[in-house]
Amino acid sequence: MFFSTKTYGPERGLSCAFRQPNATHSHCHLLHGYALGFTFKFGCKSLDDKNWVVDFGGLKPLKQWLEDTFDHTLAVDSADPHLDTFKDLEKIGLVDLRILKGVGCEMFAKHAYDAADKIITDLGLDKRCWVEEVECREHGANSAIYSKWGYSSWS
Repeated sequence: MFFSTKTYGPERGLSCAFRQPNATHSHCHLLHGYALGFTFKFGCKSLDDKNWVVDFGGLKPLKQWLEDTFDHTLAVDSADPHLDTFKDLEKIGLVDLRILKGVGCEMFAKHAYDAADKIITDLGLDKRCWVEEVECREHGANSAIYSKWGYSSWS
């Protein structure tokens, strides 16, 4: 097996605000934000004709998805009880709202995994390679990893 990683670090300006409405025991139920970072791990059994797992130059759609979703946005859970308030803030131009099915580092890793997986399929690469896992970092001390395989090889 071969693996490669592509990192989009916090220096890229993926400054996203969000809140976790069910974290009522924590300050995380309040709006807060981070310059998020993502690392995508790709795998394959055989390299392409350039000896690559994935041509990183072909991942422009992934970079665009990250920017569209997390660059100076407010990500809100579709089940947030204050969703209508956030929609009102968007209507008056105070937020660039993204409504997601689940928010937070763990769910951002899953959303990014799903987006990368779709892009690999759309590029026709899914016959040879796959998305192994995605790590989302809030900062140097906190991260979460999503893998549909049910385990993480990172430690």
